[in-house]
Amino acid sequence: MPKRSDLKLTKRTVDALDVDRKDAIFWDRELAGFGVRVHATGRKTWVVQSRGPSGPKRVTLGRHGELACEEARKQAAHLIDRIRRGEEPVPPPHETEPTVAGLAERFMRTHVKRRLKPASVAAYRTLLEGHILPALGGMGLEEVGGAEAAALHHGLRDTPVLANRAVHLLSRMFTLAEAWELVPPGRNPCRAVRRYRTRKRERFLAPEEYRRLGRALRWACAEGGIWPPAIAAVRLLVLTGCRRGEILSLGWDDVDRTAGDLRLRDAKAGPRMVPLTRPVLRILDAIPRSPENPWVIAGQRPGKRLTGLHHYWRPIRERAGLSDVRLHDLRHSYASRALALGESLYTIGKLLGHTSVATSARYAHLMREAEREAAVRVGGSIGAHVANGRTA
Repeated sequence: MPKRSDLKLTKRTVDALDVDRKDAIFWDRELAGFGVRVHATGRKTWVVQSRGPSGPKRVTLGRHGELACEEARKQAAHLIDRIRRGEEPVPPPHETEPTVAGLAERFMRTHVKRRLKPASVAAYRTLLEGHILPALGGMGLEEVGGAEAAALHHGLRDTPVLANRAVHLLSRMFTLAEAWELVPPGRNPCRAVRRYRTRKRERFLAPEEYRRLGRALRWACAEGGIWPPAIAAVRLLVLTGCRRGEILSLGWDDVDRTAGDLRLRDAKAGPRMVPLTRPVLRILDAIPRSPENPWVIAGQRPGKRLTGLHHYWRPIRERAGLSDVRLHDLRHSYASRALALGESLYTIGKLLGHTSVATSARYAHLMREAEREAAVRVGGSIGAHVANGRTA
């Protein structure tokens, strides 16, 4: 609960208020919970804060100069009473202060839905509705500072990856809010939030593990309990390094045997081609085709494609003794094998559909290991010649 101060908020006293670098809230001495936020930019907004049964609530009433002090005081008293009764505070209809909820709606509508794929849109919505909006949705943009962003981050400390993603999303929203002139430049509250240190998960299949996976896939075919198109999808993931969604969204029209390519229309970084190798062709040739289903990886419903693989992947990996291997690790393993065979990062990036060399650079340390092994072989060979007194 905010403390009363020695200051009675009037037009004259609020006009005289000023701050140096940081925003500050000055509370009224007579009505607890009624205050004015003075921004470093000189802007001043009336605010209400009170504690109800579900916790503290803060609402922005409007701007000083546009909303008279006495009218703001009346609205504040009414809202404080509603909050204490457990009612959801409703900002006045003439409120002009943009809120985090309003920013989120515009962000999703004009930015996310137009630029990102449905899966990413769904992930952003889950973050917003599950974590960001419950904590900050009712607050005005000018009210959200470093303390609020840090509290959001700290509240998710048990899931550090999720905490970092939530703050990253909030930061992106405020960056666009600056571009849309909803907040002054340099107003992003997430700049000082220190992200939790997380480790990139790296799991690459060794040759023996590939052999075990091959045996498990043959077992799955013979067993008959796993949907055959799902088995084919796993095989294609292993042999192409494609993303799961790229294979599952593949249509028969995308198989260009003449050009020798798979056309990936729904690739993450835009449409691209993947070379059709003989092993891939053998898998495609073994998949039964139905004239009523245009999808390579057919679902169990007529005319539909398969939309998920985890249910089918689980018994396969358990059979192979690879319980810690995710489907996406098959893509990483494809890259590691390419490096082991001497392919460049540039070529690997092209094979995987990376838009920048920086993305492929995550595999650079594997290249260093290959270089080190080569140095050992070359040095050992030369050393053997020198030890024997030979020059060639």
